[in-house]
Amino acid sequence: MATVPAPTLSFWRRTANYFFRHPNITLVLMLLPIVVWLGVVYLGSLSAMLAQSFFSLDGFSGRVIREFTLRTYSQMISDPTNIDIVLRTVAMAAVVTITCALIAFPLSYYMARYANYRIKGLLYLGVMLPLWSSYLVRIYSWRLILAQEGIVTWFLNGLGLGGVLDWLLAIPAIGGSSLSFSYMGVYIVFVYIWLPYMILPINAALERVPRSVIEASADLGARPSYTFRKVILPLAFPGVVAGSIFTFSLTLGDYIIPGVFGNSSFFIGQAVYSHQGTAGNIPLAAALTVVPILIMGVYLLVARRLGAFDAL
Repeated sequence: MATVPAPTLSFWRRTANYFFRHPNITLVLMLLPIVVWLGVVYLGSLSAMLAQSFFSLDGFSGRVIREFTLRTYSQMISDPTNIDIVLRTVAMAAVVTITCALIAFPLSYYMARYANYRIKGLLYLGVMLPLWSSYLVRIYSWRLILAQEGIVTWFLNGLGLGGVLDWLLAIPAIGGSSLSFSYMGVYIVFVYIWLPYMILPINAALERVPRSVIEASADLGARPSYTFRKVILPLAFPGVVAGSIFTFSLTLGDYIIPGVFGNSSFFIGQAVYSHQGTAGNIPLAAALTVVPILIMGVYLLVARRLGAFDAL
């Protein structure tokens, strides 16, 4: 009786069988592109920037002296202007983060607990819709809205509150010539731009709160306010911290919004851009860039201890 020859496998079938029998090789090949990207492009550029921060600038010739020194860091710390820039940026990032959390939590709570599927879909669409448009288009749209001849000023004047706006703009710490050239304007636009990044993690955390736990709290006689403070808020707090990672870090490093709406007082991003571009002081620009990295490193360690990574 003649034997039937084994079917000849195609090249792709043999390749698939090989990878199926060697899962470790498959895993290595799948991870190789992202590892190369992170290791060479991302970490390589960060390492180059860090190395530049340990160089110094010759004040006479304007050339970068490529010798290891802490002179640039010493100059950065000893200059009160740089300290003001860092404190101003961190304060703005903190205020924007707190405001986003206060606005996002009630909306996220309603979406997670009370909204039906149709309303929830519309709310999700409303939260995500601004992200579908260009970042610059949204910023310059707010430039028109907050301008001295814009709709906000017109509306407040129509309500007879123009004097209140003038009084707010006269406050040195937050005011300016108009809303479009003031810290208040920077703050408003930052909150608008980064608010979706706070809403989504909080909503995800609230969606994961078991209804049985809330019902058990009510069955044991707890009032709704007590249940919210002692049950819902602690379980959703990692989502708040997770959202704050986005809002805080994005505010910390942004330089476009302060450049469009701010006054002559720099934020970290603007200072870095100015030093590496106009002034040509690459070592000082690199040293200033290290500051938000260190701040976010500490922030992420605290966020991890608060369970924020579980809510991402």
